[in-house]
Amino acid sequence: MPTLDPRWRDRALAPADVVAHVPDGAHVFVQGAAMTPTPLLQALCERPDFDRVTLYHLHLEGPIPFTDHCERIRSVSFFTGPALRGPVNRGQADFVPVFLKDVPVLFRRGVVPLDAVFVRVSPPDRHGLCTLGLSVDATLEAVRTAKTILAVVDDNVPRGHGPGFLPFERIDAFCLDDAGPYAHDPAPRSEVEETIGALIADLVEDGSTLQMGIGAIPDAVLARLGDKRDLGVHTEMFSDGVLDLVEGGVITNRHKVVHPGRMVTSFLVGSRRLYDFVDDNPLVELHPCDRTNDTAIIRMNPRVVAVNSALAVDLSGQVQADSLGAAIYSGIGGQMDFIHGAALSEGGKPIIALPATAKAGTVSRITPTLVAGAGVVTTRGHVHWVVTEFGAVNLFGQSLRRRGELLIGIAHPDFREELRRELVGLRHFTF
Repeated sequence: MPTLDPRWRDRALAPADVVAHVPDGAHVFVQGAAMTPTPLLQALCERPDFDRVTLYHLHLEGPIPFTDHCERIRSVSFFTGPALRGPVNRGQADFVPVFLKDVPVLFRRGVVPLDAVFVRVSPPDRHGLCTLGLSVDATLEAVRTAKTILAVVDDNVPRGHGPGFLPFERIDAFCLDDAGPYAHDPAPRSEVEETIGALIADLVEDGSTLQMGIGAIPDAVLARLGDKRDLGVHTEMFSDGVLDLVEGGVITNRHKVVHPGRMVTSFLVGSRRLYDFVDDNPLVELHPCDRTNDTAIIRMNPRVVAVNSALAVDLSGQVQADSLGAAIYSGIGGQMDFIHGAALSEGGKPIIALPATAKAGTVSRITPTLVAGAGVVTTRGHVHWVVTEFGAVNLFGQSLRRRGELLIGIAHPDFREELRRELVGLRHFTF
């Protein structure tokens, strides 16, 4: 490996000169989540001399300037965040329904050929190695396969451990920044979310391996695990909720089979406290999502507890999670990867968690059928535990009739009688 030139910063360009390396008609992958390289996105939007560029990405944090330039910059999201929902559902942007673990495969097999990749990376160390910071996910495969690597080298990006390293000499052009990754403090939790968290925490056994994402319900679960012992973490992402459990000696990763003693994730979103914890911490490894979300790997760990959310669950157990009717809301993500992996894990518990109602209690999220156009993210054959604030039920091995009865039992009481009538009409049996 070449020796790092100590004057490497002298090679930095303005963001506009970095994106000048993007040719007309290029396919560009954009690193996402907390690591979104906003200076390059902004410079691309301000560049007048190209006709068409397609940006491929997962969820992006921070300002999303290209939504105002849909005629020249086409967004194709593998997971749609709030800023892209409107453009996607108006036909101004595109969405690819795909399992998170399969996004790197699209690049590797050339299904989505990449001309360039935008990344935000840590400065090179004395060995000349940058890291992809807090977002390795599909980004590692993107930098391996893209023809051109364009970077924001950021002094405040945490150095992540694991395979997410990028030799500085492979970067074709870069600008400098010190904004660091996008950070969020944990959101406040409602009484409903606290209740759901308590019910799920009761299902977690000592020695379990956790998969929990960001949000009020995962944080509510984690806040109630202080009396557990020797928990582990193997997940696609985690947030601040794990920190107190690590500091309290609850998360030890002692019983994990895959990467014992270490927390494994694909990306992170959280507070500065979380990012400081991860920085140069060998107990946390960031791996590409085709590894973290590989069902064959997930199942090797003991007692995997996978907690995933839903927009609605019908009375047969079908899970609607990526769309509201035909309107795209988010994406498939890793829900199926971990629901199936947890089901195959010895003693595992796949869990779908959701509040019983939406729209200030006027709509039941336990529904007779899914609304027209809605996608099924997790099939009824894969669903096991479903939890609302009114209880936790296990649908595994249950008949359609029994599933309906169990789900009605955890629906909001105001909707149970109506759901019973609907169930009778759907299945032609009586209670």
